Amino acid sequence: RELLPPWLVIVAGLTGIVLLCVSTKDVPMAPLRTKYGIVLDAGPSRTILFIYQWTTTKADKTGVIIGYSSCPVQGPGVSSYSDSPQKAGKSLELCLNWAQKEIPAEQHSQTPLYLGVTTSMRQLNLTHPILSDSLLAALTGTLKSSPFSFQGAQILSSPEEGAFNWVTVNYVLENFFTYDWRGQLVPSRRGMAGVLSVGRTSAQLTSELEEEEQAPKEGVKLQLYGQTHRVHTCQCPCHGTEQLRSRLLSVLIQ
Repeated sequence: RELLPPWLVIVAGLTGIVLLCVSTKDVPMAPLRTKYGIVLDAGPSRTILFIYQWTTTKADKTGVIIGYSSCPVQGPGVSSYSDSPQKAGKSLELCLNWAQKEIPAEQHSQTPLYLGVTTSMRQLNLTHPILSDSLLAALTGTLKSSPFSFQGAQILSSPEEGAFNWVTVNYVLENFFTYDWRGQLVPSRRGMAGVLSVGRTSAQLTSELEEEEQAPKEGVKLQLYGQTHRVHTCQCPCHGTEQLRSRLLSVLIQ
């Protein structure tokens, strides 16, 4: 009887070990359907359209997403269009048309679409609320006319913006969960990172509160991947890149 080559025996043995370790419930019986979502991040200097995708797989009732693609909107930030709000809405059209090509047509109506505006619009809303409302109305009109499922356009508060930044950084660092050698999601034992976000006009520091600490009124409570997180954002106005540049120029001149 002819003997099998030693290398083939080794490969067969390793394959058997892997098959024994992977339970049948871990092997999907049908391909998971990919879903998409669109977020427009409207900052002080520019707006970027992000496309995300995910499947029905969840980790402790929270979705697992990946960044799919992005499209920088041509022109300045939306607050720069305060004198001509309709131009702000029109500036989004190229990226919205691009997104229609990136996402399968049959999923357009099921793809959620959000827009969040940050620091500059918060300031505009305080000083010129009517102009701010006109800008949001123009942006909303353009987004509603797209084939996607428009979910809202809003001015994010400083705690909300800080919380989103905190979630993003810790998600990318895999501090919420990680993958084991089988590719299965498992809880991460790492601690959460604090986030210092420096914008054009201000900076903000966001960190998680300890359990014994009392959450301030402006804190945000998050339920993610089976865990509760309470995060707090400390706003530092006049500490943005514009102010830092001005101070540097002043020192150089002196």
